[in-house]
Amino acid sequence: MASLMDLFLLEFLLLRPALMLLHCNVSYSTSSFSLISSSLRRQDHPDQSQDIVIRRRHNARSLSLYIRHNRDLKLNKDNPNESQETFVPPPRHDVDGDDRSKLLELSLVTRRTPQFPGSIYAQSASDADVASSLPSLRKFLGSDGDDDGDSEREMIVKALEIRRKVTKEIIKESLVRKGRFGITYATNVTDRLGNFVDHVMIEAAAMKRLPEFSESRFNLRARTVIEDSNFVPLVRWLKHNEFSYNRIAKIICMSKGNLDSIRTMIEWLKTIHVKSEFIGVAFLRSGGNILQRSREELDDIVEYLESNGLRRDWMGFVVGRCPELLSFSMEEVKRRVNFFLQMGMNQNDFGTMVFDYPKIIGYFSFEEMEKKINYLKEFGLSTEEVGRLLAFKPHIMGCSIEERWKPLVKYFYYLGISKEGMRRILVVKPILYCTDLEKTIAPKVRFLQEMGIPNEAIGNMLVKFPSLLTNSLYKKIRPVVIFLLTRAGVTQENIGKVIAMDPALLGCSIGTKLEPNMKYYISLGIRFHQLGEMIADFPMLLRYNVDNLRPKYRYLRRTMIRPLQDLIEFPRFFSYSLERRIIPRHTIMVQNRVNFKLRYMLACTDEEFERRVKEKVERRERFEAGLDSEDSQPLDENISDTEFALTDSAEEDLT
Repeated sequence: MASLMDLFLLEFLLLRPALMLLHCNVSYSTSSFSLISSSLRRQDHPDQSQDIVIRRRHNARSLSLYIRHNRDLKLNKDNPNESQETFVPPPRHDVDGDDRSKLLELSLVTRRTPQFPGSIYAQSASDADVASSLPSLRKFLGSDGDDDGDSEREMIVKALEIRRKVTKEIIKESLVRKGRFGITYATNVTDRLGNFVDHVMIEAAAMKRLPEFSESRFNLRARTVIEDSNFVPLVRWLKHNEFSYNRIAKIICMSKGNLDSIRTMIEWLKTIHVKSEFIGVAFLRSGGNILQRSREELDDIVEYLESNGLRRDWMGFVVGRCPELLSFSMEEVKRRVNFFLQMGMNQNDFGTMVFDYPKIIGYFSFEEMEKKINYLKEFGLSTEEVGRLLAFKPHIMGCSIEERWKPLVKYFYYLGISKEGMRRILVVKPILYCTDLEKTIAPKVRFLQEMGIPNEAIGNMLVKFPSLLTNSLYKKIRPVVIFLLTRAGVTQENIGKVIAMDPALLGCSIGTKLEPNMKYYISLGIRFHQLGEMIADFPMLLRYNVDNLRPKYRYLRRTMIRPLQDLIEFPRFFSYSLERRIIPRHTIMVQNRVNFKLRYMLACTDEEFERRVKEKVERRERFEAGLDSEDSQPLDENISDTEFALTDSAEEDLT
């Protein structure tokens, strides 16, 4: 800054005498013009006196001053001694800071506004109002000249500010004339080139030391600097590559005057398949040292990542979304890669993890990543399990512990979910730990509570089906509930029970799953209210594939010759395998000439079924021998939970 100020001080001192002479010539030109004009009129009309009325009104003030001046000269000739005694020197006036800056701007502007005849003050081309005028130059010339060093330095600083404005005008002019840009676009770019404007000023001031530019003006030197730097072609090229003017200005300021490095870096980014819309982001987020790095260093980083599972055609996607990677040294990159590989992650998992979430490799610090991994281990996960979790859903690393995880854990405790349940939710649906609690999770839980489901049941639902919290409340959950109430025959009293028993219903599509199943059951002759009772007894009934239901129903009605009422009483019949459960047990019943209800036939283990068949055969034989009066089937209405649990093991017909 000191050298720059010294250069401008020297140039300002050299311009100061010429400035004063210029202003004197400008101020006195008006009176000379008026004198010549009036003299010509007197030569054309010698008979007219001085008191004649002059018709020219546009210059009347200048003529009146001239006439008064002639009268004063005549009086001085008549009484020379009196004029000397009565002579009073003009008062000396000081010029304030604003007037000084305007006068300096007058000497440094690129163009001066043409002066009209009779004007007293010189006007600046940068004045907002053309009618405004600068202070009197005689007032400036008559001021005291004993300014101290601070005042002189203040004037130089103001001169620098004015020179900066002039430089901006030169840059804008270059963009408009040579680049064929619009005035608005050129203004938007120039207003954001603060550092580049200073660079042009410094280079132009330094060029004055060269012999070929020692006598040249600042404007010529500034234009030379702009042309030599290929500034205008670079802006045109960046705009062609879909860069906004805001990013163009920031990238040029990052270059520190070395504009050729920008083009070189952009060409390298294109070689690794970085798209045009992400090149500007890569520049702005990669740090200020990206333009100072050699191409060999960047190639080494890319080759190392490629050797650890990150494919070459993925590299542009990763760099475009995590440009901080380009600012790391080779040692830093190796350290970050080994951080994930030491969790038991192989190269393929590492490559897909970085591709799914590029920020995980370069956006977070080691301290932050270590803290999050230790917090995940508190759920009972080992280091290898955390590695598999990050490989499956790396976005979890981008969530805050204080803002996301801890409030969600407290909310799960409120719903009665144990630590093991939270671990299952984390493993099955880790994206829930990245979901907003107030906007996404809490409204869905409140909706379930309004249906009469207690908190403990809601907690069990979430552990059993964590994807429930990822479904949309207004596009998925509410429409399914309305469908069950209005189209499937489920009553208001049973809707909470149905959802609590099978929360996966809330994730089914109405058009492709629920409605086709409902229409199929109605086509079998099942009434609307009967279907609602069947769903309340076995909600999974609506989630089976219709193509798998048809063979079972045909076998039930044609081979087993059972009435439809048996199916209505035991809708779980559709949950058992036709080949492995229904046909073999029906064959055994036919061979032994026994008969059971569907509930006792299917909802039991093989050992229990054989025991029942054996007891039934023995009871029939005693009846045939006349030992028993009647053969009554025991009414074993209480089917154990273990027997009903076997239904879930045979759910092979779910899509």
